[in-house]
Amino acid sequence: MKLSKQFDRYESDHTLFIKQLKAANPQIEAGQAEGRALLWEKAPTALTEQARTAESRVKQQAYVYQNKL
Repeated sequence: MKLSKQFDRYESDHTLFIKQLKAANPQIEAGQAEGRALLWEKAPTALTEQARTAESRVKQQAYVYQNKL
């Protein structure tokens, strides 16, 4: 969606701050990538390991805190 031409070159204060921060500290993006890899990018697991994990999973009742009567 294209806004009118008067808003073509507008950049918010937040965008300008982030651009200035990245220009002053170019290593920020590398640190972000390292943090993302640490938390989210996991090594793939073998099919045998996946099957063993699925078999060892204990079925849980729908509402955990309700006692069976």
